[in-house]
Amino acid sequence: MTNEQELIYTIALSRLPKISLANCRILYDQADSVTEIWNHRNNIKEILPDASERLINALQNMDECVKRAEKEMEFISNNNIKTMCIGDADYPSRLIECDDAPLVLFQCGNADLNVKHVINVVGTRKCTQYGKEICQSLISGLKQKCPDILVVSGLAYGIDIHAHRAALKNGMTTVGVLAHGLDRIYPAVHRKTAAEMVNNGGLLTEYLSETNPDRINFIRRNRIVAGISDATIVVESANKGGSLITAELAADYNRDVFAYPGRAFDEYSAGCNRLISEQKASLIQSEDDLLRLMGWEDIQQNDKPKATQQELFINLNDEQQRIVTALKDSDGKQINQIIVETGLNYMQVSSQLYELECMGVIALLGGARYKVIRQ
Repeated sequence: MTNEQELIYTIALSRLPKISLANCRILYDQADSVTEIWNHRNNIKEILPDASERLINALQNMDECVKRAEKEMEFISNNNIKTMCIGDADYPSRLIECDDAPLVLFQCGNADLNVKHVINVVGTRKCTQYGKEICQSLISGLKQKCPDILVVSGLAYGIDIHAHRAALKNGMTTVGVLAHGLDRIYPAVHRKTAAEMVNNGGLLTEYLSETNPDRINFIRRNRIVAGISDATIVVESANKGGSLITAELAADYNRDVFAYPGRAFDEYSAGCNRLISEQKASLIQSEDDLLRLMGWEDIQQNDKPKATQQELFINLNDEQQRIVTALKDSDGKQINQIIVETGLNYMQVSSQLYELECMGVIALLGGARYKVIRQ
């Protein structure tokens, strides 16, 4: 767990003006800590020799960002909000794989964002009865056949809210990713559902309190919806809309994308039909199709390591040995846990995991977990 001062600096770093999250991530990965970045804010080239002029200038404003972060800490403390920095063990491991992942997330609720199976269900805000029925059928079916799935959406009108409500009705954990801070609920008519979700899932955001729900924020939050999930399911969508953006982002993140088909001339099936026809999404018609295509039909079978060509004699380097030691005697760990336990950085762990998998020492299991299969 990140200490309070490091958290303040991390919040401040993520709010630097005119610096992309991808560039913040590069700086974050280069430094030993964000506190080190703060201490070198006036001579950043000492830890990042190729720092751009834009970054150098932006760091001159970090003092103001720190003041804003300190104010946010009061809100966090007073409202029992959980914070997750990108280096923390409970930060969503799937999201770490995305270059534009937020440096810090704010959560209200009890959801584990690193469960074995995570899906998001998205679609038009003007859903029809057909879309509502799909949400109910899909989620009630998943409850019976794969009940540990976490259902994610955006708490918006239409498919989003019906997916959340179907999950709650069926006793499944559900998380809403917000396009604003945790000091409000937008739209306000969804407050009751949001309150129920806090007790069986939660609300998640990268935004500070007092952030307005501006249009651009909804587009940006879609990358979190896509990035924390194993699969994106588009239920109903017109030819343009946020759900199609989420589907595109999911594909960019190498996630699976699925879509429910509709009649040829239905306005709110046009986007789904196009995703399918352009082979950007796999066609599904039920939870059985989803589970089959994801390999989740038999969870125990899915957890068995895949056969891999093995070397007769295995010589591990120091980094590989540290990873194997961290994974030893466990049922599988995600990459963020391995990073914390080995002290290696993301690039080191990612590279060595690939090598170890090719050597037949470890296997990738469901839920993006790695397990030792040969020592």
